Amino acid sequence: MKNYFKKYGYDLIRRRLNMIYNWAKKKDVIFYLIAFLLARATLFYEISPFILAYLISVWVVKPNRIKPVIVFSLMGGMTLGLVLFYHLLIQLLLFGFFLTLNIDVNKTRFAPFIAFGVSALSRLLFEYLLNGITAYAWLMMGVEAFLCTILLFIFIQSTPLLVPVHYKLTLKTEEVVCFTILITSVICGLANIALFGLPLDYVASRYFILLLSLSGGATIGATAGVVIGLLLSFVNQPDLTQLSLLAFTGLLGGLMKDANKVGVSLGLLIGTVLLGIYQAESLKLFSSFNVSLVAIILLYLTPKQWIKTLARFIPGTYEQAEEQRHYLSKLRNTCANRMENFSDVFLALSETFIKAPEELADVGAEEREMDQFLSQVTEKTCQTCFKKTTCWTKQFDKTYQTMATMKTELEENAQLAQTTQAKFYKHCLKALKVEAVMKEELAHYHANQSLKRQVGESRQFVANQLLGVSEVMNNFAKEMVLERHHHEKQEREIWASLQSIGLTIEEIDIYSLNKGNIDIEMTIAVYQYNDEGSKLIAPILSDILNESVVVKEEEISAMPNGYCFMIFQSAKRYQLDMGVAHVAKGGGFVSGDSYSVMELPQGKHALAISDGMGNGKRAQKESMQTLTLLQQILQSGIDEQVAIKSINSILSLRMTDEMFSTLDLVMIDLQTAEGQFLKIGSTPSFIKRRNEVLCVESSNLPIGIIKEFDVDVVDEQLESGDLLIMMSDGMFEARREIENQDIWLKRMIREIETDEPQEVADLLLERVVRETIDTPQDDMTVLVAKVEAFHSKWATVPYYTYPNQIS
Repeated sequence: MKNYFKKYGYDLIRRRLNMIYNWAKKKDVIFYLIAFLLARATLFYEISPFILAYLISVWVVKPNRIKPVIVFSLMGGMTLGLVLFYHLLIQLLLFGFFLTLNIDVNKTRFAPFIAFGVSALSRLLFEYLLNGITAYAWLMMGVEAFLCTILLFIFIQSTPLLVPVHYKLTLKTEEVVCFTILITSVICGLANIALFGLPLDYVASRYFILLLSLSGGATIGATAGVVIGLLLSFVNQPDLTQLSLLAFTGLLGGLMKDANKVGVSLGLLIGTVLLGIYQAESLKLFSSFNVSLVAIILLYLTPKQWIKTLARFIPGTYEQAEEQRHYLSKLRNTCANRMENFSDVFLALSETFIKAPEELADVGAEEREMDQFLSQVTEKTCQTCFKKTTCWTKQFDKTYQTMATMKTELEENAQLAQTTQAKFYKHCLKALKVEAVMKEELAHYHANQSLKRQVGESRQFVANQLLGVSEVMNNFAKEMVLERHHHEKQEREIWASLQSIGLTIEEIDIYSLNKGNIDIEMTIAVYQYNDEGSKLIAPILSDILNESVVVKEEEISAMPNGYCFMIFQSAKRYQLDMGVAHVAKGGGFVSGDSYSVMELPQGKHALAISDGMGNGKRAQKESMQTLTLLQQILQSGIDEQVAIKSINSILSLRMTDEMFSTLDLVMIDLQTAEGQFLKIGSTPSFIKRRNEVLCVESSNLPIGIIKEFDVDVVDEQLESGDLLIMMSDGMFEARREIENQDIWLKRMIREIETDEPQEVADLLLERVVRETIDTPQDDMTVLVAKVEAFHSKWATVPYYTYPNQIS
């Protein structure tokens, strides 16, 4: 029976209400209904500023609906007394006369002046026709014109909310209050209308308070109660009890909104009974109780979708926050799609710059180039020769082969072999001229070939750059698409574990639980902070997540009993301790060596030394430029080999003097301690592991010398306690008279007893300088890094989760 009644009772009514609402919204019926009721609304039974302010707001926001709105305003005015209808008629006639003028004005800017002028003029004309111009008439004119202007500012913010919109809309608190005033003004139009003895304005006001309390909470409900009660007291006889009832109901219903419709309904009933007892009149209590019951019935008939839609506009509600999340998710997906499209564009552009395999393997290219070269030579020599037909028709193969041989010999030796020269001179009458022209054309040929190679290398450089950008954008798009995962089970477990040790948790946000990339934000309430984040929370998280977690950032309240905000992230399994020492050539102040230590995405660390060719400011500028380009490209996410090739291409294509630089780069993954060594014209690096010293070297020319090369990458697995020592060639080649310089440096490194990176750098540089005969003959730089396993200051706190704690 209950299911039958629900199916064919409440649900049927709600469906019908939804259909009516959708039809009314589509046809803008709501505008006409509001106009009808506002035409009936008056203050103190003689002031009617509502309808004119509403008409002007509709004229500004929805001008195509102004004529039917005026018609419904007249219909509403007909239900009033004759005197009030005449006043309304004068207002509408003056406003209609203004519309017929078709004055081209800025509606939003001039609307307040129009409202004040039309309202003042209509009141003066009405008073003149009724009683003549008196001091009271001037007073009423000023009050009505002022109220009409103020209401226009309110309605002009509220009327757009009645228009169906397809974009996401979030209201400010002030806009919610303005909308409440508009609805209250409409409710004022229900004054003096009763149904079965129940005043409709009281029913509508309490129903609206219930809606706002359920949607917006105590603050919105209490504010709406005060506003509605105050305006209704101006329409009817001043009633402090009604004002108190609506305000108290809005507050109490908002506080009980977690119980949904039952809670706000109970709040209204409690407020009605309490204030009814205060009046000590049983008849009024019974009538007020019936009004509240009808409002509650209307609330239960209201579809949930209406309430959710209303809550979506109110700031601070769950529905509004959910709407913002949906909007951000859609925006993120849209941006990701755009990024993927851009990635595809860059990939396609990259492919257009890369030569096709069949183009690279073109076996006939050399023959075509030879034919073209010989054609240019014969055009200047053989075209005017009378033996042209004999040489190039009857003896084509012999002539062609001889001239091809001449071209090859001139390219290789810059002169002809005696046998070839004798053979050609015997064959050709213009041998000297042909040889001279061939040498001239050969110079042009070499220039064209050089230009063609440069264009090909530039194309390859652009292709590599575009491909790298495409990969970065594609990876970025994939990261954007990843939704924020709500790890409910882990969140409940963390919450229960921290509460079990007495911590008050206000909020936990888990953004990522991926291995090596944990990201958790937490807000706790403490009386006095004693480093609980590092001492208690991080060890517990480490035990629960089975990974070392540390406090990355924390904001501590300066006042006792405040809130503390902390960010927890994965601790890297290894950490680096750095030391560096350097000296310029001859003890100067400007060194041509530059070094950089970079923190890169995905838990990597980069150490780099660049040595500009030569010394002084120019060499320093060269090396700094190399490292700056390297850092910017690596931090963008492009692969390190592509980055180095790009830097090489950029520096090799410069139009300045030849200035080259070396690059010694080490990429260390702090999660695995795996090191990748990339050496471009640089000296070997050394790894000191206990009493053993390892040498890491590779062979590549300095950056900028050649335009195309392969980067040799040497992989080395580092261990905790290893010392990584990188140096410039000024250190490595300080003792040029020593044949095995690497053995000499190994011995010195092995003899250093300390393992502090800075001390190692200082001692090594000092010993190298002392062992040189004179002042340093070149710039010297040594960079030392110590790899250490990370150990938290606090041990993990084991926590055992029981089922009843996380359920």
